[in-house]
Amino acid sequence: MLPHSYAVDSLSRSQDLASAILASTTPSQISATCASIDFFLQSHSPDQSRHFFSITFPILICKLFGFDDASSLPPPPPSQKPPSNGWVELASQSSLPDLSSKIFSLLSPNGTLMNSISAVDRHSLVKYVFPVERLPEWVRFMLSNEKYFRVISDLCPFFKGKVKEDAVQGSLCQIQLNVFEYYLFWFAYYPVCKGNSENLDSNSVKRSRKFRLENWTRSIRGFSGSSKREMEQKFEGNLYIQLLYGYLRAFVPIFDLGAHQPYRSSILNYSLKCDGSVIVRAEFLVNVFVHYWLVDNDFSPLPVNVCKSFGVSFPFRSMLGEIPPTSGLGEVVKLFVKYLNLSSVMSTDGFDNIECNESPRWRVSGGFDSGGSRDLVSLSPSVCSVGSWNSWIQRPLYRFILRTFLFSPVGTSMKNTSQVFSVWVSYMEPWTISLDDFAELDVVINGSSKDVRNQETESQNSGYSPVWQAFVLSNFLYYSSLVMHFIGFAHKFLHTDPEVIAQMVLKVISLLTSSKELVDLIKNVDVVFHSKQAVSSKSALNSLYRIVPSIREQLKDWEDGLCESDADGSFLHENWNKDLKLFSDGEDGGQRLLQLFILRAEAELQGGDIAHAPSLQIIDSLKEKVSYLFGGSTVKPIPISPELRQPQHTRDELFKPRRVGDQTSSNVTYKGDWMKRPISDDEVAWLAKLLIWLSSWLNESLGLNRPEDNDVGSKWFYVNIPGDAVNLNGSGEIVKTLVCLIGSWLLMMGTTTTRLMRKHGLRINLRVLASKKVVMVLLIFVVFSVLKKACGLFH
Repeated sequence: MLPHSYAVDSLSRSQDLASAILASTTPSQISATCASIDFFLQSHSPDQSRHFFSITFPILICKLFGFDDASSLPPPPPSQKPPSNGWVELASQSSLPDLSSKIFSLLSPNGTLMNSISAVDRHSLVKYVFPVERLPEWVRFMLSNEKYFRVISDLCPFFKGKVKEDAVQGSLCQIQLNVFEYYLFWFAYYPVCKGNSENLDSNSVKRSRKFRLENWTRSIRGFSGSSKREMEQKFEGNLYIQLLYGYLRAFVPIFDLGAHQPYRSSILNYSLKCDGSVIVRAEFLVNVFVHYWLVDNDFSPLPVNVCKSFGVSFPFRSMLGEIPPTSGLGEVVKLFVKYLNLSSVMSTDGFDNIECNESPRWRVSGGFDSGGSRDLVSLSPSVCSVGSWNSWIQRPLYRFILRTFLFSPVGTSMKNTSQVFSVWVSYMEPWTISLDDFAELDVVINGSSKDVRNQETESQNSGYSPVWQAFVLSNFLYYSSLVMHFIGFAHKFLHTDPEVIAQMVLKVISLLTSSKELVDLIKNVDVVFHSKQAVSSKSALNSLYRIVPSIREQLKDWEDGLCESDADGSFLHENWNKDLKLFSDGEDGGQRLLQLFILRAEAELQGGDIAHAPSLQIIDSLKEKVSYLFGGSTVKPIPISPELRQPQHTRDELFKPRRVGDQTSSNVTYKGDWMKRPISDDEVAWLAKLLIWLSSWLNESLGLNRPEDNDVGSKWFYVNIPGDAVNLNGSGEIVKTLVCLIGSWLLMMGTTTTRLMRKHGLRINLRVLASKKVVMVLLIFVVFSVLKKACGLFH
């Protein structure tokens, strides 16, 4: 037990530090406060630091990430406000390297703060309750239901022992974390909160969880609450990126995790530095980042077979809707995925047998102990396999990328999509990753400019080679199905920036054709996938049959519930996720879609005021790559002559809405691409869908979807009138005759108009009335009329 004087001194100094942290706004004040925190922690034992972590540490998190600007004690939870003017953001945006260095030194994985956190957690001195509203969205939904929150520990092992019932309100549950876990949750939540706050419009209508109600005043000048520059403000994460890399390097080994238990079969030679706590800590860190950044608002957050094994079915689809992932995460996700892919690089380079003490630069450093867990844990088969971390991110990353391609609304900025695209390309090219890619960050971590490359572990990157076959096969959907989804995305967004979209498509096709061995492998797997299992003359194909069941299972699991929305320009059919069509010969195959994209892109680029030579070179390069990929000499134009137009309906229907009301898109035909295009920002989404359905019903009822029969209508019909004279007696008979005459005249005019529309291929198109400008004019007119009548009644 501490003497009373020491306890009082620790408490008073912790309160003084809290006040100093709240008052620190300038770089000089922040630097001085960081030095004071470091001195306090060095001069106090873990037991004496209890007051610091109980009182001061939550306030420090508030100021670090800008979650709250409280000026009094005790501060509210850091979940009340979006990040703004935090120390990390200030250090990243300012040109003061000393400030960034001071904050990094304070938060460094080998710094005094982390060492104190390790000591406090080792004795379990402090526990925090993390706010449920700042957890990933799917976790929040689980915790709000008593049926689900009791199994969350089984579904997500990293929540094991952390979900507790509220002692005050027994019907509710809470997440209890130690100091390191509490800090790491806020660290992972920071870029999510920052990305959400940057995309929030203060005047926008709040989204419903049942459907997305668009901010339909955005396209009308004067009604938008934020400028384009604010919406495209760059995510400044220099210091955050440095800290992220520091934590990954310190706590997540890039070698096979079994190397951190080299003597697990020998009790006599057991090493504490290579105990199970390293694996527990690494798995926890990876899981937190995966669920905050990649999963978050995904309505299928867990593998389907896992949910079935526990008998759990989540109604997340109706709650979360078709919402794209949080924007602004491209930089952090790319670094995270790139670092984890180093484990694949090391295993293919033959370094998976290196023990943790043999590589000083890449061993797990830092003295953190995750709550004293020193018992060895059993490794999952995926962890001990080649590319130990790859299986941890395969499904979440695939769905993260695919949800971005499918659910990004038309008219959105291409910045976030370009960042996600870069993550995808980087993931598909692990053979281009080397330790040199992290040299600049290593300089910050090491505090020196010396060459940090390790001669023993330096990989020779010469492009794809057969040693990467296992990686490509285990991630085959990234090279096949996801490519098809991206082609659909490229068609959908081609009008936004044709040159950028064409460059992105060229990058993907260039990656697939970067090596003849890679092209042959992808084609062979596609052939095996679409053929019945049989003995083939090629031994290479026979060896690939064993992976077909796993690819089918991945296709069903990774794309669970993901489909195009009602009017998003989908080119995929109802059973789109049951087959791979990259090398299909059909109209919806990859070759035809790429040919169509080349024609559209070429027309878009040449249709501008000036046809730039570099843009046309992109098209020429794309033609060459596509020809090489599919084995053709040239990309031939798709014939659209009148005699071939009727059989081309399959291709014409590729970019129609999937469903219109209760009818499938194949039953709804319109003339012109305008009706087939996705719903844009200048339309009211629900009204556009309603008018599309009404137009479809009118066209079907009036027969406008059928071609005009020339034989019909050429014959005249005659009515024989009786020879007896007809006498009209009374005004009633006269009115009746006039009504019949007018009705016959209107019917004749309607029939003639319908026949002319059918003859010239015209259709009823009411979608124009869904324009936000038209709706706004009608709304203003109605309001004006109501006010006018109200004023008349008042007078």
